[in-house]
Amino acid sequence: MKLIVGLGNKGEEYSLTRHNVGFMALDHYLGDADFKSKDNYAYFEKIINSEKVLFIKPLTYMNDSGLAVRKVVDYYHINIEDILVIYDDMDFEIGSYKIKTSGSSAGHNGIKSIISHLNTEDFKRIRIGISKHNGDPVNYVLGKFSKDDINTLSNVFEIVDKIIEEFTIEDFNKIMNKYN
Repeated sequence: MKLIVGLGNKGEEYSLTRHNVGFMALDHYLGDADFKSKDNYAYFEKIINSEKVLFIKPLTYMNDSGLAVRKVVDYYHINIEDILVIYDDMDFEIGSYKIKTSGSSAGHNGIKSIISHLNTEDFKRIRIGISKHNGDPVNYVLGKFSKDDINTLSNVFEIVDKIIEEFTIEDFNKIMNKYN
């Protein structure tokens, strides 16, 4: 079983905000999927290339995302190497992304929480650019995307869709070489 986590904040007021790009990526891939709620996460199961894939959106706030991820990992007995986390990154411009196999949180509180709760930095990630900002980072990440930004992100989400499909059947280093 594979686990794909989209990071974001629960609630309509956070819809289309920069910090919710992980939720947005899952919604793009899954369309109008009927996520079910359980404990502190929403989930949707799908078979992709004969592999069962669990998609989750933590229903905690971003800073506590690791609580939900840990609960899912323990309940479903998911191996760390079968986890892919999709999230926003202020170090990349809108329309940019990077795929990694591990690394520090680089100041991202959702990733920091996941690292803390899984006791490892060694999980796969897709970092999606939301652009740099010199002002208050909290207000910036909780700000809404412009229509132009949404259009730009749509192109990134098309690539993320392909990465998700390949994650179920391809060696991740090959995926990184192909898409990075």
